[in-house]
Amino acid sequence: MADNFRITLAQLNPTVGDIAGNAAKARSAWEQGRAAGADLVALPEMFITGYNTQDLVQKPAFHAAAMDAVRQLAADCADGPAMAIGGPWVEDGKLYNAYLILDQGRIVSKVFKHHLPNETVFDEVRLFDAGPLGGPYAVGNTRIGSPICEDGWHEDVAETLAETGAEFLLIPNGSPYFRDKYDVRLNQMVARVVETGLPVIYLNMVGGQDDQVFDGGSFGLNPGGALAFRMPVFDETVAQVDLRRGEQGWTIAPGAVAEQPDAWEQDYRAMVQALRDYMAKTGFSKALLGLSGGVDSALVATIAVDALGAENVRCVMLPSEYTSAASLEDAEAVAKALGVRYDYVPIGQSRAAVTETLAPLFAGRPADITEENIQSRLRGLLLMAISNKFGEMLLTTGNKSEVAVGYATIYGDMNGGYNPIKDLYKTRVFETCRWRNANHRDWMKGPAGEVIRPSVIDKPPSAELREDQKDSDSLPDYPVLDGILEILVDRDGSIADCVAAGFDEADARRVEHLIYISEYKRFQSAPGTRLTNRAFWLDRRYPIVNRWRDRG
Repeated sequence: MADNFRITLAQLNPTVGDIAGNAAKARSAWEQGRAAGADLVALPEMFITGYNTQDLVQKPAFHAAAMDAVRQLAADCADGPAMAIGGPWVEDGKLYNAYLILDQGRIVSKVFKHHLPNETVFDEVRLFDAGPLGGPYAVGNTRIGSPICEDGWHEDVAETLAETGAEFLLIPNGSPYFRDKYDVRLNQMVARVVETGLPVIYLNMVGGQDDQVFDGGSFGLNPGGALAFRMPVFDETVAQVDLRRGEQGWTIAPGAVAEQPDAWEQDYRAMVQALRDYMAKTGFSKALLGLSGGVDSALVATIAVDALGAENVRCVMLPSEYTSAASLEDAEAVAKALGVRYDYVPIGQSRAAVTETLAPLFAGRPADITEENIQSRLRGLLLMAISNKFGEMLLTTGNKSEVAVGYATIYGDMNGGYNPIKDLYKTRVFETCRWRNANHRDWMKGPAGEVIRPSVIDKPPSAELREDQKDSDSLPDYPVLDGILEILVDRDGSIADCVAAGFDEADARRVEHLIYISEYKRFQSAPGTRLTNRAFWLDRRYPIVNRWRDRG
C-alpha cells in the first residue's frame, strides 16, 4: 500500500449559475494537481453550481446542466489525478447535495449529504433530499471519508465513516463568514478528530454571493488536534497537502500556517470582498454613492475604493440649505484622500419646485417629517438618474443601527443596489473607520494612511434634514441603541433581558417598537454584507404585519 498521498486543495471562488466558468476553474485546479503529482484534486461543496443556490437548484434544467458538466469534467480529466467536486445530483427521482468523485473518465463514487441545515441562511431541507449514512470512497487503495459541510458538524457521520474504514476525513464546505466563525469551525473539527482518531482536512470556498461571503481559511488537523496547515482567509488558493502513513495511520505533513487576522480586519475584508464580487458577478465595474460628510458614507466610499479602485468610484455631494459647511468640507476631504471623482449637485432648486407643486395640497399644514423626506427622496432620485445614465451601481449607506429601527427614508437614502455596511452597527462603524485609517493591506486598492479624517468620525451624527438636527433627537445615543439592538436582534432577547443588562425599560420598548414597524423597509432594502449570524435578510425573517409586543 502507498505510504504517501497528495491532495491538491482548491480553495476557489465559484459564481452561482456560471456552470461553465466553475467547471473551467475546476479543470485548471486539476491541471495544477496533475503537474504537482497529486493523487486527488478536491474542490468545495456545490462548486459546480456555486453556492448558495437557493431555489435555483430545484430547476430541472439547471441541475441537469450541472450534472452534465460534472460528467464532462470526468471525461476531460481522465488522464491524471482523481477529482472530488460538489454539485447537485438526481438519483431515483431525488435531488441531493452531492460530493462526486471522478476518476479515469467517469464518476466512480457519490457521497450524498445526510444532515441538511435548516437555519440562518440555509433552507436545505426544502431544497434537497437527505442522503443515507454511508461509508468511505476509494482513491487508489486509500479510503477517504467526506462528510459534506454540515455533516462534519455531527458526530454520527464521521463515526460511521471511521467505523467503515475511512483513513482520514476530507470535509468539503460552503461555509459563509460571520464574525469569529473560524473558532466555531475549529472547535467542531477538533471534536471530529478526537472522536474518530483520524486526520481532518477542512476545505472551504471563498468569495461573495449576495449577502454571504465565504472566507476560506481551509485547514488540517492531525490526530490529537494539532494544526498541520492553514490556508489564507478570503484568498483564492491552490495548495498541495501531503499525508503520510506510519505505524499509527495517516498524518498530515506540516505545511504553511497562514496568519489569522483579527475580527476587525476580517469584517472589513468581508465587506470589501462581498462588494467586489457582487459587482463583478452582476456585471458592474463602477459604483457611485452620495457622500454626505458623515461617517457612514465615508466608510462606504472607502470600502468601494478598496474593492474597485478609485477610478471606478464616483462620490456625489447633494447639499441642501441644512447641509453644514463642516459637512461640505469633510465630504470633499474624504473624496480627495480617496482619489475618487467628486460631483457637486445641489438640491435647492429641485426642492423648491417640489415644495411649490405641493403647496396647494399642503396649505395650512405645518412642516414635519414630510419635508425632510422630500430632501432624501430628491437625493435618491438624482443618484438613481446618475446611476442609469452612466451604468454605475448606486451603493446605499445605512448601518445596521439605522436599518434596525428604520432611521432611513425608503425610496430616498435607502435607494441602491448594495449596502456593504448593512450588518455593521453604528458604534462599530466609528471603530472600523479608525481601524482603516491605521491599517492597510495588499488586498486594498485604496491608498494607505488616513482617508477618513477625525472630524468625520468625531462629530455628532446628523441627517441634516432640518436646522440643528442630531440623530440623538430621534434615537437613544448609539451606545445605548446598539446595546439594546444586540440583545433584541442578535441574541433574540427580551425586554427583561435589556433591563437586566442595565438599560431603561422605556428605551428598550421604544426600540422594540421601531424594529417591528420598520420591517416593511427592510423587506425592500438592498442586500448587504453578512457579518453576523443575525443579519437582516435570511438570518432573520419576520412578518411585515405584526402587532405582537413583548409585554413581559
